Amino acid sequence: MALSTNDYLQQLRGLLPPGPAWPRDADSLLTKLLTAIAEEFARVDNRIDDLIDEADPRTTLEMLADWERLCGLPDTCTGPLVGLQARRDAVVARLTMLGGQSAAFYKALAASIGYDIEVTEETVHTCLSDCMAPVNGQPWRFVWNVTVAQADTPRILTCMDECTTPLQVWGDELLECVINRVKPAHTLVRFIYL
Repeated sequence: MALSTNDYLQQLRGLLPPGPAWPRDADSLLTKLLTAIAEEFARVDNRIDDLIDEADPRTTLEMLADWERLCGLPDTCTGPLVGLQARRDAVVARLTMLGGQSAAFYKALAASIGYDIEVTEETVHTCLSDCMAPVNGQPWRFVWNVTVAQADTPRILTCMDECTTPLQVWGDELLECVINRVKPAHTLVRFIYL
């Protein structure tokens, strides 16, 4: 809690030596000078209290842009963030996110943005592999699959569509961006939409 101008004035008056050369009455020139100094001390003290709020991303206001820059926000995954609370929440989420490399981590991450996924890993084909297993070479050990159940159905072309219009569009930029941003750098994610 910051001290007020009056608190600082009392402290400054207390530092004065005793005697008639140092008047303490309210209308003296010395008291007016000490009041001006006390106002500045109180202003600086209040700004220090404000800095405590700015040091916490949940309560920041003036330094929110600096927090966002530190966290790399907004990014392609979040897009533009609208509103003070949404911006604060994005910063806090980025700072407090616990990473992981398990399938459960990626499923929970996808669920946090509204997707239900399954994670499977590719295996390298060996002489002990099943005869029906895909013949995958060594590079496939760095590939894992994210299977997303989509509710979209193929749309029917009409005579009004262009010939380059696809029957169905697969993919979800948000999900792919979020997963690719936190995946291990040496791996490749293959997204499969059902």
